[in-house]
Amino acid sequence: MKQSTQKILTTHVGSLPRLADLGRMLEAQGHGEQIEGELFEAQVRDGVKAIVQQQAACGLDIVNDGEMSKVSYNLYVKDRLTGFEGQSKREALPLADMVDFPEYAEHYMSQNGWGMYARPSCNGPVSYKGMAALERDCANLKAAVQEAHASEAFMTAASPGLIARGMENHYYPTHEAYLFALADAMKVEYDTIYRAGFILQLDCPDLSRCHLIKGEQENMDYLALHIEALNYGVRDIPSERMRLHVCWGNYEGPHHKDRPLRDMIETLLRARPAGLSFEAANPRHEHEWNVFEDLKLPEGKVLFPGVLDTTTNFIEHPELVAQRIVRFASLVGRENVIASSDCGFSTFVGALTVEPHIAWAKLGAMVEGAQIASRQLW
Repeated sequence: MKQSTQKILTTHVGSLPRLADLGRMLEAQGHGEQIEGELFEAQVRDGVKAIVQQQAACGLDIVNDGEMSKVSYNLYVKDRLTGFEGQSKREALPLADMVDFPEYAEHYMSQNGWGMYARPSCNGPVSYKGMAALERDCANLKAAVQEAHASEAFMTAASPGLIARGMENHYYPTHEAYLFALADAMKVEYDTIYRAGFILQLDCPDLSRCHLIKGEQENMDYLALHIEALNYGVRDIPSERMRLHVCWGNYEGPHHKDRPLRDMIETLLRARPAGLSFEAANPRHEHEWNVFEDLKLPEGKVLFPGVLDTTTNFIEHPELVAQRIVRFASLVGRENVIASSDCGFSTFVGALTVEPHIAWAKLGAMVEGAQIASRQLW
């Protein structure tokens, strides 16, 4: 993992706005429609090339493929794993914070396409079958990075816990058995991304909601269990070649029932990935930089605090971005901070919260803010 002793580096969490034609194809695919394979592959290849060039032009130091081939950060796995021919019987989850504000919940969900894609369930043994698609993703990103002369690239992958939380289990006898079966299967994807030369980012929004899991073992520490399964799945990858992203849901809502970072941080830091990416810019979590006043960052760990809110169309002032960066750097060391966004800018295709041009303007503000912070810190 690239770190700097000269300036604050910049990156983001993963998803970026897709090109219009590619977005329409992904939406159709997400709704179960047949799409023309060669045309889709060409659109993805062109999309990755364009998005990497745009990131480089924006000044981002650590880039990715923008998740151009994926309908969402999690549902893509249904096409890469066996055992997901079932259909979820559960209605779209009522988010805990939305329950207290049903009028807002109804408005938000009708306006933002909540639950717009069908969610599969596990109804058979899980194994990896998506090697061809994965290798195409790796090849597309590698070619685009070389052409744009980007210094480092990352690729996202769903964590075992993310899949287990989002896709019902109707096959394995316990949540734990399901979780570790997913870790075994997804290990193929994790190892392939690492061997291709990329930083592996594991998307883990499940970790902030593990305390809500109800199962046959009511007293089980599900957060620790999910970290254990994650570590098992990435056991053969060096820690410094991985980063973990945790968030509380990339949506504009009350979030007043989010689990505090302070309650999770010590367990999160037991995860093998050296990098920890988390929300630190939105109004519910910005104050949590103070967690690191009382906690010594373990040797080898790197923080990727969000310095951009990904649920509003406000463009952060670069001076504010710099302030957010300096807070963390003053507590954990300037070389241990890489500026990032709270979450992705296109988590689900077709459900944009931030207008694409504004998303890029926000990323530009982050780059400018990192430059200001660098002048202050060096």
